[in-house]
Amino acid sequence: MSAQNTTHAHGHHSEHGGHGHGGDSHHHDANEPHSTFSGYMTGFVLSIILTAIPFWLVMAKVIADRNTAVLVLGGFAVIQILVHMVFFLHMNGKVEGGWTLLATIFTVVFVAITIAGTLWVMFHMNANMMPDHPAMPGMPPAGADLRSSP
Repeated sequence: MSAQNTTHAHGHHSEHGGHGHGGDSHHHDANEPHSTFSGYMTGFVLSIILTAIPFWLVMAKVIADRNTAVLVLGGFAVIQILVHMVFFLHMNGKVEGGWTLLATIFTVVFVAITIAGTLWVMFHMNANMMPDHPAMPGMPPAGADLRSSP
């Protein structure tokens, strides 16, 4: 780089020095998440609690009905996902004008539709794949051994 370009680069850099740009390493954009130790610790403690309670529910066999247990444990899992998103990934409506949260909601809806569609196809595949056809005249009955026929 020539001396003229170096001077221009430094001169350009110093022009914005008074505006909080450039060399100020402690400058935070208003749209950036502000992480604090207490925020991380709150998320950590909530994560431990939201892991310990379901573990205790299963190990102590508190919930006898399997379907109820699955719903309760699923609820704890969803709450824990939300805790991680808020406290560790800093998802909220303010960061990047809400686009990050909107993209996350879109992804969750898209994945839910994909999973629901896949489960629907899998559970209905057996009934829809090979429906029973009435026997045609002159055809051997289904399951007959064709090699032993004269």
